[in-house]
Amino acid sequence: MIRVESLDQEGRGVAHADGKVIFIQGALPGELVTYTSYSKKPSYEVAQVTQIVEPAPMRVTPRCPHFGTCGGCSQQHLDARAQVAAKQRVLEDNLRRIGKVECGSILPAIYGEAWGYRHRARFSARYVQKKGGALIGFREKRSSYVTDMTTCAVVPPRISALLVPLRELINGLSRPERLPQIELAIGDDTDALVLRTLEPLSERDGQALRDFADRHRVQFFVQPRGPDTAVPFYPPHEGVLYYKLPEFGLELGFSPTEFTQVNAAVNRVLVRRAMTLLAPQSGERIADMFCGLGNFTLAIARSGARVAGFEGARSLVARAQANAARNGLADIAEFHLMDLFKIDVAGLAALGHFDRMLIDPPRDGAVELIKSLSADAPPRRIVYISCNAATLARDAGVLVHVNGYALTAAGVVNMFPHTSHVESIAVFDRS
Repeated sequence: MIRVESLDQEGRGVAHADGKVIFIQGALPGELVTYTSYSKKPSYEVAQVTQIVEPAPMRVTPRCPHFGTCGGCSQQHLDARAQVAAKQRVLEDNLRRIGKVECGSILPAIYGEAWGYRHRARFSARYVQKKGGALIGFREKRSSYVTDMTTCAVVPPRISALLVPLRELINGLSRPERLPQIELAIGDDTDALVLRTLEPLSERDGQALRDFADRHRVQFFVQPRGPDTAVPFYPPHEGVLYYKLPEFGLELGFSPTEFTQVNAAVNRVLVRRAMTLLAPQSGERIADMFCGLGNFTLAIARSGARVAGFEGARSLVARAQANAARNGLADIAEFHLMDLFKIDVAGLAALGHFDRMLIDPPRDGAVELIKSLSADAPPRRIVYISCNAATLARDAGVLVHVNGYALTAAGVVNMFPHTSHVESIAVFDRS
């Protein structure tokens, strides 16, 4: 038996034995557990809990019957409030250990409903004759196998209720083994299901999809190759979904395979928090780096500031421009195609002066952009939205120790409840 001391960044219990660190899946701080190691290295082991001898007060009963097998969630056994607190500790630890920076103040955590929150999901589909036909679900933990899911607690209940009917639909197709993936994308008035089709559907298959769509009120897309090939199948549809940011009077369009935030409710709160912290003023010029389809850019434009969005995906630049026009903001919101992973001091200086900057990079962070801020007259305030606490901490170290910024505030955004994923927001000021 072993006493668990803390949680690591992947939500595993951390203990020590015989000079080694033991990372234990399914264990919580303070618990006395037994475990079985499945990976042994000279300085650490990775293990699975086998028995909870003394449970922690923060332990709860997982809601989902597939928890423990399914790789979609890792923390359903931990109280939702404790999950947020654990993520805050991960953020603070990364800032201190990697970035060597201290935070001026801790922002209140942003969080929302813990269940039924996912408006985007990518389910694997696999036809397994020995298991009775089609399986639909997330991948199993540490495996390429598809979880035999009949329900999912983190997608809306109406979507969870479709998992079994979708299995039956696939079983009835002429080539069920040729449909390996179903992607979910929910707009404000559309539930879209994108079917990855490795070969064209037969007429009988098409009729089965049409009947299913009518019965369950979903919109089918088919995707024969890459994400850009997804097109509406049935019912007739323009191919664009929409979501609203009511506080800013915005309606943003997106295709079901384009990036939008998984958690629509938390995204609305995040945009509001980002605008409060950025505090854009009429007459200012502001940059939105890694702007995507304009989620933050157009909220900035609503303040009356002039804003320039920069994005490396051509399709998203086009979508952002269309969203600006749709919302009557094309005169003060402009969008440019730019690879921000290759920018340098001269390239950033050529864009002109920005009073403030919002940065929302992918997991790799924005270190080349951050290094380029040593140009004259850098933005006096930067709001940095991160989906990786380690790269945020690395970039924070450069901003503070090289570029002369102060880390004024930071806090977590619980975009993915029941997972160890840490989203965060930070504010950097330069006098």
